[in-house]
Amino acid sequence: MTEPSPPSRPARSRIPGSGLAKGLAVTLRTMTRKTVTEHYPDVLPELPPRSRGVIGLFEENCTVCMLCARECPDWCIYIDSHKETVPPASPGGRERSRNVLDRFAIDFALCMYCGICIEVCPFDALFWSPEFEYAETDIRDLTHERDKLREWMWTVPAPPALDPAAEEPKELAAARKAADRLAAGAQPAAGRDAPPAARGSGQGPAPSEEGPGTPTSEEPPEGAS
Repeated sequence: MTEPSPPSRPARSRIPGSGLAKGLAVTLRTMTRKTVTEHYPDVLPELPPRSRGVIGLFEENCTVCMLCARECPDWCIYIDSHKETVPPASPGGRERSRNVLDRFAIDFALCMYCGICIEVCPFDALFWSPEFEYAETDIRDLTHERDKLREWMWTVPAPPALDPAAEEPKELAAARKAADRLAAGAQPAAGRDAPPAARGSGQGPAPSEEGPGTPTSEEPPEGAS
């Protein structure tokens, strides 16, 4: 037994030139709208607050841990450093060694702006900057040293304000508890260090200034009737 075939749809009759008319209608609607032209470079564009332009370096926070250079998938971060010996802070102490940054450069011809170096930095030494006007005529000039990265640091926008309804960070809560404990321990110590006159009159009479062997008017001499 054969299955019935579905009913055939009637063929639509298309008017010749209907597609052209629809396209011209879109063109006419667009022509009547007000045009918006950004007059760059006379007027700079308003970029989103988290735009990825270039990477700024806050050199004071860099400890030359090399974590950003090791995690970079493009190997476009170049770091050079040397060690210096720091004298002991107190006599008899041990000398310490620290890393001193000599070179920090980023090759933006290789950088793919993934942001991994910024995420893995444990000391907040790298930040995104919305600066994007750093084109060069020579590709070799796209390797920028730490002086240029430091200049871009001042274009980094301020972080957004905290949500007032959010929970307090654990670091702030721990620091506040430690400060409260120190303040509570400083109050009894201040009471012990106070002079006798400030502690109250229940500690006995103040000692006489005339000496221990000199009788006073409150205590009669020995042998007096």
